Amino acid sequence: MAVRAVKTEAVVLRSIRYGEADRILHLYTPARGRVSAIAKGVRRTRSRFGGRLEPFFRLRIELHEGRGELLTVTGAQTIDAHPRLRGDAHALDAAARACDAVGRLFETSEPHPGVFNLLCRKLALLDQQVAASQHAEVDGALSARADALAFRLKLLLAAGLAPHLGACACCGEREQLAYFSGAAGGVVCGACEGEAFALDPDAHGFMAQALARPLADAPDASDRALGQVERAISETLAHHAQVRLMPAAGPARRGVSGRPAGAGARTPPAGHESPPGTPAAGIVGRRG
Repeated sequence: MAVRAVKTEAVVLRSIRYGEADRILHLYTPARGRVSAIAKGVRRTRSRFGGRLEPFFRLRIELHEGRGELLTVTGAQTIDAHPRLRGDAHALDAAARACDAVGRLFETSEPHPGVFNLLCRKLALLDQQVAASQHAEVDGALSARADALAFRLKLLLAAGLAPHLGACACCGEREQLAYFSGAAGGVVCGACEGEAFALDPDAHGFMAQALARPLADAPDASDRALGQVERAISETLAHHAQVRLMPAAGPARRGVSGRPAGAGARTPPAGHESPPGTPAAGIVGRRG
């Protein structure tokens, strides 16, 4: 294959130490899907890249494509560093989980520009929510989980795995849709219940609204309903994509929509090899 230059936008999903001064980056791009690249010398103090190749940066990046699988980073300009997100431990955790979900569900080089735009929007919203939270004193645990699940439902839609919600996924019945079947790919009626689990109307309504609304306008729901939604997503992915995601949100806390729990504390860089016990530890670094 001929050597050539590649210029593209990209979001840094993950960064892995390599050798004495390099890093391997996992990037998500609009036209090339997920790609891996090596940033040579980036860990040196005087690296020309500075901090621009950190996880969750949105970049305009230049890559050198040779004969190997890894591309080489030759240049990078920051489009959005999401600086406020980086000062909040729980926003970092949410960003890491969002990037992990994209990396697992869309791990090939097949282009999905809609997924790229969705991820960029998610990171921008997290950054904005941290700023807004400085003036709020409400518990944001449910809101953060609802936002994360709305994002995952939109990823399912982009992957062609959106749950059938308007009628029984088995027989087409439109009444008494009180169950969800991951195998069937949606809600089912009592006659088709089989191994499906009970689905409350609130959970059913959340999924329908989350798929219809913009990402910034995720609906509210009870903890019970959100638990059922997360189970529906997990079982759908396990059956149809053989993919298992980590929980959509971390432990309950006053977080992105409440007072920043990480305010005043130093937060290790998410997406790197974080020390055990930190919010981002193992989040992005679990998968190649």
